[in-house]
Amino acid sequence: MTVPSLEISRLTVHFGSRENPVWAVENLDINIQKGESFGLVGESGSGKSTVLRAICGLVPIHNGKLRIDGEELKYPRSKSFYQRVQMVFQDPYGSLHPKHTVDRTLNDPLAIHKLDRREYRIGKALDEVGLDESFRFRYPHQLSGGQRQRIAIARALILQPKILLLDEPTSALDASIQAEVLNLLDRLKAERGLTYLMVSHDLAVVSHMCDRLLVMQFGRSVELLDKSSLRDQSPKQQYTMNLLEASKGFRKSSTEK
Repeated sequence: MTVPSLEISRLTVHFGSRENPVWAVENLDINIQKGESFGLVGESGSGKSTVLRAICGLVPIHNGKLRIDGEELKYPRSKSFYQRVQMVFQDPYGSLHPKHTVDRTLNDPLAIHKLDRREYRIGKALDEVGLDESFRFRYPHQLSGGQRQRIAIARALILQPKILLLDEPTSALDASIQAEVLNLLDRLKAERGLTYLMVSHDLAVVSHMCDRLLVMQFGRSVELLDKSSLRDQSPKQQYTMNLLEASKGFRKSSTEK
């Protein structure tokens, strides 16, 4: 039996006091295979982003197990974890240091992990996301929203991880730029054989990117779907049908700029 690239078993996360806990995620199970794109969909507050933060060790886990390639994750996460798993955040401006150039943003993870050939790696990372060397010494305020998100993706990829956690990576962008970034992520996945776990409130965006998706509500699993179920408009749960109806109108762009 194939070992999942990412395995989440009975994950439970709550905030607040022990007497009055707020359950963000409750008894969640997910298995994601190597090279698969897996989506988490639901309204704001459904627990999607908390799952990603739990994987990265950014929120406390109260129950459950997390495994990468069969190896259970320990807290705090090791440096080797961040060479295997990286995250792209929702806000491409807020996730970049406003006083750091693109060059420093991309160089910092290389320095932390003591990797060599930094000039080559930075140039290659920029090229992979469709930006040339002229962007190296720009600051975030000198970039468009789409360019900032490309830099955020380049920073995530520069350590050559195998898994990308995508937290609403296009929701802060205009519709046309959103399609460009989705197409970029599609291409990078194919070229690098990456595994994606993508979070979104928009079921149509996730269905464009993902092989399977899990619908969440109030921190719990509602329904697991594959692309054929979405194509046939055949979800079983009313909540999923409502999300699908709300997401109508999304169209995949056939070109990438």
